[in-house]
Amino acid sequence: MSTWLFDLGNTRLKCAPLGDDGRLGAVRALAHGEGEAWLQALPSGEAACIASVASEARRVALLEALLPRFARLHRVATEAALGPLRIAYPAPQRLGVDRFLAMLGQCDGQAVLVVGVGTALTLDLVDAAGRHRGGRIAPSPQLMRQALHARAAQLPERGGAYAEFADDTADALASGCEGAALALIERSLHAARDLLGVTPALRLHGGGGEALRAHLPAHAWVPDAVLQGLACWHALRIA
Repeated sequence: MSTWLFDLGNTRLKCAPLGDDGRLGAVRALAHGEGEAWLQALPSGEAACIASVASEARRVALLEALLPRFARLHRVATEAALGPLRIAYPAPQRLGVDRFLAMLGQCDGQAVLVVGVGTALTLDLVDAAGRHRGGRIAPSPQLMRQALHARAAQLPERGGAYAEFADDTADALASGCEGAALALIERSLHAARDLLGVTPALRLHGGGGEALRAHLPAHAWVPDAVLQGLACWHALRIA
């Protein structure tokens, strides 16, 4: 039986086959811009597990494209508890499934701060017992740049390099927007240490994470955190 995992985000679709040993195969990333080219490149198999935070239209388009390609489709939703993970939200459905899965995949018996850098910057704290202690959501550095450019076209939407005190507008924008994300991550680590009595392990994922890595304290880079969480979900719910 061939099983594929699908992570549909706001800007791209990531998918990977699930091996018989429960590990991810080679990950594919497909940008879903205008048109349907991304839907033509989809794989086929026996079962598909799908997590989506994209628009309703894109979610429906993906499901309709997968129906003739797979015998079974499993839509994944946030749950109050699964495996060792216990979600802090009183209404679990209000927690994005991408955050839920990223935490599930990183829930390994130690305190962790799971940080995703995509369209939004998300931070979630999980203690060593698997209890989600809550999180934060902020604009990602890329979204900050886009918002500034939309309101003041003379401010470039991209470009520049991080510096503590920049001497060029593009560099200052990169430094300010990336610095805001870095400061929030560092503050969250300090607050987590005060709450738990131990500094959590930092786990970073998301398309915008690479730009922050050189300026962060020790961390683990897990670019496919949501797909890893989907693999855990499959092991707990399907296998």
